[in-house]
Order: sequence, then C-alpha cells, then structure tokens
Amino acid sequence: MFKKINKDIEFIMENDPAARSKIEVLLLYPSVHARIAHIISHFLYRYKLFFTARLISQIARFFTGIEIHPGATLGDCILIDHGMGVVIGETAEVGDRVTIYHGTTLGGTGKDTGKRHPTVGNDVVIGAGTKILGPINIGSDSKIGANSVVLKDVPDGATVVGVAAKIVKIRTDNKEEKIVRSIHQ
Repeated sequence: MFKKINKDIEFIMENDPAARSKIEVLLLYPSVHARIAHIISHFLYRYKLFFTARLISQIARFFTGIEIHPGATLGDCILIDHGMGVVIGETAEVGDRVTIYHGTTLGGTGKDTGKRHPTVGNDVVIGAGTKILGPINIGSDSKIGANSVVLKDVPDGATVVGVAAKIVKIRTDNKEEKIVRSIHQ
C-alpha cells in the first residue's frame, strides 16, 4: 500500500504545478485520501467483506467528495485533481498514470449486466465534468475533453470532445494528425 501511495504522490508532484511538497500532498490532497481508502476497501471487497468495504468507501466519499466503488480496479500513479464529484463505478478499470479532473463519472448506462463500467488505458487525461458511460474502452495515451459524454470506444492516442464525443485529433507514430469525425460513424 505504501509503495502505491508513494507512486501516486510522485505522480502528483510531477503533474500538479500547485503541489509544493510531498508532505502537503499526503496530508491535504483528497485524491491521496480517497486512494488510501480505496486500497483498503478493495482489499476487503476481494475477500467478500462487502459491507465493511462499502462503509469505508462511503466514509471516504463523505470526507473527500470522491466516490470510488470498492470493486473498481485502479492502477498506479492516479491523480484525481480537485476531486469533488468524481464517481468510479464497481466494474471500472483504470490504468497507470491517469489524470482525472473533478466532476468526472466512470459509470454505467443501466442497460448492461456483468461488466458495466469503462476500462481506461494508461497515460490518459480525463477532463472536468466528463461522463464515460458503459462497458467501453478508452485507449492509452488518449485525452477526453472537459464535459464530454463518451458512449463508444476511444482508440489509442485519440483526443475526443463533445456530446456525444467525437475524435478531433489522433496520434499515430508519434505524429499528431487532425481528424474531425465521430467515433464509429
């Protein structure tokens, strides 16, 4: 647990210009507090201690404004910037080095059973107010613009914006190529 939290703190120090020291990040960043609670609640959830796991996640939600279901799987180096209003659903999977801004939902549509929430790749930036809904995949190295509503898969290296989200840029072979088309036209 300590290694995971230390990785998060280092990632926050690298990516948040407002972060002045590791001790400040540890003591004052709700992202770190929510992650600590999630690590504990996820451990309990895996051992089928569902009530205790949910209790811990709800207490963390009360104190941080960040709701991470104990069943969600989160990778290393997660930055939930500002945090308030972030919701991460039970079957969501979040990769490594992911930045999530306030007001983001990684949720379900209510139509699916089993895997109901998104899978987010590595090195992804998710803008404020974004809603990513359903059992879809967000490719690695992608960017989701603020207030976008994403209902379909996003390929690796893509930048998507809008309601419903459309690809506005996609990176191939380390070059950025502009594209203006909807996801899965």
